[in-house]
Amino acid sequence: MTMTDDMMKTLRNPTPLYAVAGTADLAAEKLREVPVLLEKLRVQAPEQFEKLRGTDPKVVQERVTTQAKGAQSRLNETFAGLDLNLDLKKLGESVQDLALQSVGRAAEYAVKARETYDDLAVRGKGAVAGWRGEAADEVVEIAAVVEPKPAPKAQKAAPKAADPAKKAPAARKAAPKKTDK
Repeated sequence: MTMTDDMMKTLRNPTPLYAVAGTADLAAEKLREVPVLLEKLRVQAPEQFEKLRGTDPKVVQERVTTQAKGAQSRLNETFAGLDLNLDLKKLGESVQDLALQSVGRAAEYAVKARETYDDLAVRGKGAVAGWRGEAADEVVEIAAVVEPKPAPKAQKAAPKAADPAKKAPAARKAAPKKTDK
């Protein structure tokens, strides 16, 4: 394929635009939740501030000191357990294992990113269809295909009702006719 063909194929692919639309739709959905969260925060904030004001600084200092001493003792235990005679072969194997684990994680993240991208593209396609009103057109078209055809007697009795149902989607898409005067 030539470079021009590659560029044309890329420019004609709507998936990235659908992914952007899906991201915008998801962001709008999450933004609708913000007022509820702000109201919850507004209600809970005075209580939390009062707890902070009522806290004794000495109690906080003792808690932090205890946690720091615990971390220091765990660190000392870790270093005490290390063998200072380094084996370069074992070290090389450890580095190689870590590198392979990193490659595995990177591949896993790439798969998750692709799945998220595809999900956003599908969401965006639905959002764009909704914004355009195409969803309603598709429902009418599906109903016309699924709906059983009436018996011959029913067609004679109600030909006017059947004709608008068949022509409704087409009437929306038909271009206006030009008249020569």
